[in-house]
Parts: sequence; structure tokens; C-alpha cells
Amino acid sequence: MSYFNTLLFGYYPYIVMSVFIIGSIARYDRDQYSWRTGSSQLLRAKDLRLGSNLFHIGILLLFVGHFVGLLTPPELYHSLGLSTSAKQVLAVIAGGIFGGICFKGIYILIRRRLTDVRIRKTSSRMDIFILLLIGVQLVLGLLTLPISLYHYDGANMLLLSDWAQRIVTFRSGAADQIEGIGIIFKLHLFLGMTLFLIFPFSRLVHVWSVPLGYLARPYQVVRRR
Repeated sequence: MSYFNTLLFGYYPYIVMSVFIIGSIARYDRDQYSWRTGSSQLLRAKDLRLGSNLFHIGILLLFVGHFVGLLTPPELYHSLGLSTSAKQVLAVIAGGIFGGICFKGIYILIRRRLTDVRIRKTSSRMDIFILLLIGVQLVLGLLTLPISLYHYDGANMLLLSDWAQRIVTFRSGAADQIEGIGIIFKLHLFLGMTLFLIFPFSRLVHVWSVPLGYLARPYQVVRRR
């Protein structure tokens, strides 16, 4: 079991990062015509705006929350007067709100894609798989909340943070930090990494094309002839 733990949480993260980066670059360089969101709005606009907005708002806030929460050294938030237990409670509250928003959105999108005949027939297996995988990942994340609230001392959070910080800084012993952590947390970590692994081979690559320049572009002047 120790070897399996090291394989999944010591080596697998670096395999994921390599495939994520190299795969995204290769996909953009060799297959730009498939670099799209694959929107089904033309087939059926009902529920799409609500589901899509809830999903995107929720998942972006969850990503930022996980990124900041896992990679912020304890010394930093302690210096700001935030204790480990207080940070744990804050993370549970924020995770519950953002996770609930995202889950509502993904539920609408999954139901729409599976119950509408035309949308289902034009959906690839990867489209359906990625939605279901994100849905399962969200459920696992929400299930960790009551466990984290029960252990409000933040011990699990510190172990997960140490694991993540060791991974991104290429320090040894990352897998050892979470060897004794609950199985639900390990499943959540594994599926989260797997999402990044399949990222380059799915429609999720459209994240790289977010039109940030659109926010600062000048007005378009349209004149009559």
C-alpha cells in the first residue's frame, strides 16, 4: 500500500503535469481546428445560460480557493492573524457555497446533455465523460466538507497543503505526508489530477483561449453609409 501511495501521490502528479503542459502545447500547435468549446446553444438554448453561468462561476471560485488554500504557507496566514482552525472553517464555508453553485450548474448541464436527444447525438463520448467526471469530483469534494468541519483543528488541511507545496517545489516525501489521510480525500486528489491529465484531449482546452483582451479593447465604431 505504501508503494501504491507513492505511485499515485508521488509520481503521478508529475506525469499529470507533463501531459498537461506538453499536451496543451501540442494540441494548439497541431490541431487548432478542434480548439473550441463545442457549444450546443444552437440546438437548444433553454437552461444553457443558467447552467453554464453557475458552473463556470462555481468552478473558477473553487479553483482559486484550492490554489490559494493549498499553496499558501501557514506562516503567511498566521502572520495575518488567521489561525489554522479558522482557515479550516473558512475553507469549509467557502467550499460549501462555491461547490453548491458549481454542482447546481453541472447538474443542469448533465441533465440537458443526456435528456435532449439532439444534443446527446451530437456529443462526443469525451464531452459526456468529462461532465460526469467533474460531477463525481464535485460530489467527492462536498463529501469532504463535513469531515473537515468535524476535524476543525485543520490537521488534514495542513497535510494536504504540505503535499501540494512539496509537489510544486519538487521536494521529496510528498506522498508520505498524506499516506494516512482518509480515502475520500485521496479519491478527490486522484480525480482532480486526472482531470488535468485528460485536459489536453478534451474541450477543456478552451480555457486557454479566454478573451481577456476583450475587456480592454476599444469600442467598435459602426457608421451608416
